[in-house]
Amino acid sequence: MPHLELDRESISTLVHTFYDDVRADPLLAPVFNAAIGDHWDTHLGRMVDFWCTTMLKTQQFQGNVFGKHMVLAGVEPDHFRRWLLLFEATAAETCAPAAADYFIERARRIARSFELGIAVNAGALPARGQRFHRRAACPVQQGDPS
Repeated sequence: MPHLELDRESISTLVHTFYDDVRADPLLAPVFNAAIGDHWDTHLGRMVDFWCTTMLKTQQFQGNVFGKHMVLAGVEPDHFRRWLLLFEATAAETCAPAAADYFIERARRIARSFELGIAVNAGALPARGQRFHRRAACPVQQGDPS
């Protein structure tokens, strides 16, 4: 696949290629299919708008991405790692190197933010460099009123 410059068309190519891989992935497909159901076309359109807003500052996307992801059941660090691995590979495959680097940097920040949000909602806050696991919440510090 040729490397594409950064515009709405290239973002659409990246999003559709990435989600084709997600839908075929044994770890991610069940999570995404449970959340999206039969609404993939709508989801893909919203994700193109989201990434256009993120990358091109178009302001086309309106919504609460963080809040939507905080209510997903069963999402673990392995899901974030796999999501990033697929996203990074798709960005490198479809985009010019500078655009791929920018996509990857933004995707890493987004994934980390979601992971921390899920941890906090579960009553845990992993130490810097640690990953959140629902099975083992982080201990509360002595003297902490919570």
